[in-house]
Amino acid sequence: MGLVTGYCRDCLTSAQGSVAAQLPKRCPACGSPRMLVHDELEALSIAHIDCDAFFAAVEKLDNPDLRDKPVIVGGGQRGVVSTCCYIARIHGVRSAMPMFTARKLCPDAVIVKPNMRRYSEVGRDIRERMLGLTPLVEPLSIDEAFLDLTGTERLHGGSPALTLLRFARSIEENVGVTVSIGLSHNKSMAKMASDMDKPRGFAVVGRAETLDLLAPMPVRALFGVGAAMARSLEKKGYATLADLQAADPERLWRSFGEQGARLHDLASGIDPRTVRPDRERKSVSSERTFNEDIAELDALRVIARGASERVAKQLKAKDISGRTVTLKIKTASFKTLTRSHSLPTPTQSADRIFRTVEPLLEGVAKGTRYRLLGVGVSELMDGQAADDRDLADADAQRRTDAEKAMDALRAKYGDDAVGVGLVFGEKSPKQSDQTMTANHSEQGVDRNASKSASSPRKENEP
Repeated sequence: MGLVTGYCRDCLTSAQGSVAAQLPKRCPACGSPRMLVHDELEALSIAHIDCDAFFAAVEKLDNPDLRDKPVIVGGGQRGVVSTCCYIARIHGVRSAMPMFTARKLCPDAVIVKPNMRRYSEVGRDIRERMLGLTPLVEPLSIDEAFLDLTGTERLHGGSPALTLLRFARSIEENVGVTVSIGLSHNKSMAKMASDMDKPRGFAVVGRAETLDLLAPMPVRALFGVGAAMARSLEKKGYATLADLQAADPERLWRSFGEQGARLHDLASGIDPRTVRPDRERKSVSSERTFNEDIAELDALRVIARGASERVAKQLKAKDISGRTVTLKIKTASFKTLTRSHSLPTPTQSADRIFRTVEPLLEGVAKGTRYRLLGVGVSELMDGQAADDRDLADADAQRRTDAEKAMDALRAKYGDDAVGVGLVFGEKSPKQSDQTMTANHSEQGVDRNASKSASSPRKENEP
């Protein structure tokens, strides 16, 4: 039997024993209680790194006077919390909470408006440091990513666990923010582990313990299972991950299609996905070139709504969201105009994208004839950050619920099953087939994929 190694998370001193239980609870060198001990510690190499309360941490980094104060990032037009530091969380403040509730829970909190440019700058610095560990870095947002450190032991002079411990200490000392790390045998389990020990955490989930660890968790603990999906699973008798583990995969397939089979695997700790170091996507957009030039605002509005829906579909499929919405429109003389508006918080909603584009379109549609219209969303981040409740728009939640219901119907019956009244008959003789463009990489290389536009959908305006 080989030796089990543990590390002090503060001074990186190592200790060894025949089993993890024999290792000291405190560091033999510095006395710290933060010993990282696990029987499979040296055999695991897939990690998820997540910065702790990132936006608030950057604000405290830039303003040391805020270090020991509760900080809430948010406010603005929507009046909701974007994120908050852990001091504010002790008082019950949470992301997406109405600001008036947050102020009531934590009246001494310092309210700061988001500074996305600064957050992106620090996020890029951390990303570059991740790439110094391994080229296999898969970003999820500006402050989190998956890493595959398989085979890096010789390069870094230690196991992936030790390399990650050194990285966490380096980020804290040299960047000034803290990170939490999950280390496991696949991406799903690494992501789950990183949430288990926050902030300044390092959690390990080995193969041997995976099933028992997952079994008592509710189904909504799985990444990608939202409230609606959880209710559907619970109605069919799947309340915990143990229920999904014991389920007949064919029955799950019949009830939920391919997603049902995937949920069975994830509930059992099976995730064959590799860490993909794709170039980070910078924007998602959809453009349409017309066979005949169009000047009428109403016709352009219909096209803009359709483009907004296609962009939203891409965002949801990739589980990402974005803050900046851009209208691109080209005149008959090939002059290109762009208009952008940055939202206080990110979105992946077709309704919200279109409502942002519509006034931009009204500002340029003054009788000029146009040959192309496009809608794009940039400043991308994780989809979980999308579409907090809008207190300024009492009807927003109804529209959001309606859009989710339409998404569910489209997933079951196809994209043409249902649509809003505005895009009824969107495909007209004046419009060519749609061209969808997603910009990748920092250079913004376009990868175009064209497909025919859908036939007219049934009118069912939410």
